[in-house]
Amino acid sequence: MGQKIEVTRLELSASPLRRLASRSQDGRVACRVLAIAHVLEGASRAEAASACGMDRQTLRDWVHRYNHDGIGGLSDAPRSGRPSSLSDEQLQDLKDLVLAGPDLWRSTG
Repeated sequence: MGQKIEVTRLELSASPLRRLASRSQDGRVACRVLAIAHVLEGASRAEAASACGMDRQTLRDWVHRYNHDGIGGLSDAPRSGRPSSLSDEQLQDLKDLVLAGPDLWRSTG
């Protein structure tokens, strides 16, 4: 049987966490919230991680972040990354092309 992990932040029970997950706009955050709900319901680390498509160590890390920072701790930290080589105008043109769909691409290419 898998090792248990403990959620120490208990403001929300499993049911409200599941509702939050269903409303989340970020699929990765929703999976993390669901994993926390599984743990609160007594699932082992292996069971909760497997149900949410992550490994046990990753779940352990997310539980620690949730215990420390709450729901906000389940979001990815902002990353700076490499600056875009496209200008703002070029980015807008690209966005317009993508949103227009493939039919427009054929007619302009």
